[in-house]
Amino acid sequence: MRRVLAIALAGASLGGCSSSSLSDYFKSTPPTIQVQLESQPSGADATTSLGPGCKTPCSVSVAAPDAGFSVAYSLAKYEPATVQVKVIRNPGDLTTPATTVTDPNPVFAELQPSGPPPKAHKMHPRSRKPKAAAAPTAATDSAFPDPNAPPATR
Repeated sequence: MRRVLAIALAGASLGGCSSSSLSDYFKSTPPTIQVQLESQPSGADATTSLGPGCKTPCSVSVAAPDAGFSVAYSLAKYEPATVQVKVIRNPGDLTTPATTVTDPNPVFAELQPSGPPPKAHKMHPRSRKPKAAAAPTAATDSAFPDPNAPPATR
């Protein structure tokens, strides 16, 4: 009987040393989702605001955040682009499991070529002075002659 009592006390005392509690087993971890990343042209560096990234076309696994996230695309000689991604959670019920999806999926960006840098217009030093406005010519048949015009010679 003493042995049974000793084993029971030892088991009860060791149970208190556990670092995890029963509630830790019921906590849900955020679901991991696969996100397909594509670009036109392919070969762009795509980086999610959550951290993971890859060279398109590719896919990354991310922990689904409560809110959306963004994907930034970059490629040499092309303008960078950013695409916003929504996270949609469907809770499920007794007959269907809960699902988490992204919109859009695949996440696609069409990169625009970056144009050449604008050329600086070099002006000739003499052409920097503003030109004087040309005086309008007075019509000789006008009923209202220009008072600043030189007198007409006949």
